[in-house]
Amino acid sequence: NIFMSNFILLAISLFVVVKSADYALRYASRLAQAWQISKYTVGFLLVAFISVLPETFIALTAAGQGNPSFGLGTLFGSNVADLALVFAIVAFVSKNGIKVESKIIKNNLFYILTLAIPLLFGLDGFYSRIEGISLIILGIIFYLFILKKGSQTEPSAKRRFSYLALALLLASLGGLLVGAYFAVEFAVAMAADLNINPVLVAMLFVGIGTTLPEMLFSIKAVRRQEDGLALGDILGTVITDATIVVGILAIISPFAFPARLVYVTGIFMLLAAVVLMRFMKSGRLLSKKEGLWLLIFYALFILTELLANYIL
Repeated sequence: NIFMSNFILLAISLFVVVKSADYALRYASRLAQAWQISKYTVGFLLVAFISVLPETFIALTAAGQGNPSFGLGTLFGSNVADLALVFAIVAFVSKNGIKVESKIIKNNLFYILTLAIPLLFGLDGFYSRIEGISLIILGIIFYLFILKKGSQTEPSAKRRFSYLALALLLASLGGLLVGAYFAVEFAVAMAADLNINPVLVAMLFVGIGTTLPEMLFSIKAVRRQEDGLALGDILGTVITDATIVVGILAIISPFAFPARLVYVTGIFMLLAAVVLMRFMKSGRLLSKKEGLWLLIFYALFILTELLANYIL
């Protein structure tokens, strides 16, 4: 039937988005090594930048189609999934939990405050162009602060610059664009088939789908005992989504959205960050037991969203 067709096509579109992001990450890393960018910078900036592309392309595509609330729901929903579900899964597959570097703990208050500002701007259910510019500046300040505080490691082994890698990177980004466009199309169509709010589909189904690049990268990182890369990737992705990407949406076209996105989804995003940082401070380790609590937190988020959409 039509619903199953839309569901299958949505799944295929998300698969294209995730695989394109995976290839983009691979070829961008090769170019970074050719330019001898340090491993820390690659992990915190480059990996997070590539990881954020799926939800960015989907959000921009949704805005271009006149549905910015779908994009905002995807961004906030994927952030809750990153901070709770993804960290829980990565903690489960790690050997003895995720080791947390001291600089991450020292920056935890700044991290939470940075996430809170987009919510304050959105309390009235509207993002203006001025607020969009302010959010982008905030995101840039955050990255500059973290890079200044973080110690740099030795440059990674140098590779020869490859025009093929550059071409494949551009092709991967093109795949992201195409996949994002059709993901929005089929997600909205599927929501219409089920007579449910498309924003709910964005937050739960599409939002989880767009977290796959950082989830897969972080799992690989902790298995190589490079826990700092995994933490930097996920935390950097969340901040970029909440500040720079939301800011870009507002600059392109200031938009109104259901206040529930801030009062429910946004609050859960902030609470997830607070709970996560609290767990990280306990013994400087995110244990598997704490991962289980994060999983329960995410289940509570899903239940609350369903209640907010169908009962409240």
